[in-house]
Amino acid sequence: MLSIGELASYAGVTVRAVRHYHAKSLLPEPERDRSGYRRYDAAAVVQLIKIRTLAEAGVPLARVRELLQADGKEFAAAVADIDKRLRAEIRELQRHRGRIARLAAGDNLALPEEVVEFLDRLRALGVDERIVQAERDGWIPLAAHAPERVPEWIARKREQIADPQPIDFYLTLSQALDRTDDDPQLSELADKLAAYLTQMAGERGEDYIDDADIEPPLAKLMDTLAFDTVPPARRLIELLKKRGWTGWTKVERVSATRSESGTQQEDTAELRSRRKR
Repeated sequence: MLSIGELASYAGVTVRAVRHYHAKSLLPEPERDRSGYRRYDAAAVVQLIKIRTLAEAGVPLARVRELLQADGKEFAAAVADIDKRLRAEIRELQRHRGRIARLAAGDNLALPEEVVEFLDRLRALGVDERIVQAERDGWIPLAAHAPERVPEWIARKREQIADPQPIDFYLTLSQALDRTDDDPQLSELADKLAAYLTQMAGERGEDYIDDADIEPPLAKLMDTLAFDTVPPARRLIELLKKRGWTGWTKVERVSATRSESGTQQEDTAELRSRRKR
């Protein structure tokens, strides 16, 4: 015969748990012996192990009581159902583990594999990590909004970085990241970019320049993400607008009237700034 402490030890639970199962009428509470102690037999150990196993599997204690009173066939069927549920939970936990692994992997968190490969290619080409981050942050809402179009867009990106001119653009912008807005290198970069866009529009048509078909609100969001990560990009787009093009995510040709108006406004603002000095 076993004391309550020995029973708890053999079943792998605490004495407190044994008393709790007594209170819930799951485990019969034996009478006390002459010494005033309760003594348990081997059947109590088996019963307690069943209770512990079912409870650890997530079976509510009220249901545990029913199962302990069921016949062998009903008990086996219930255990099969519990096993099926546990297998489903394991699969879900494995999916969670996969998400955690992607979180640890950085870019893999919310991006398709082909986009991650593109970002890695930019890094391999020597593009500054801040620009890569701006690209990544733009791809996250884009992939979430229209995942079916990612292969089309990424194919276009691969084509672009196979051309030395866009790569030169990325690398020149990398060099300008830590410089001021009035750095002449930004103007030179704007000249290069405008010349490249004009050339591509002439050779392949303006649809080639802007074929992403991204809604303006989404394009504005992506622009904001890019400008927050790469502040010189905002100034670059301002300079680019004076050269006939505008947009970071959604690149468009600027009409002559708009371009001239923008230049005049900028010149006026600069003049006012000088007068204040």
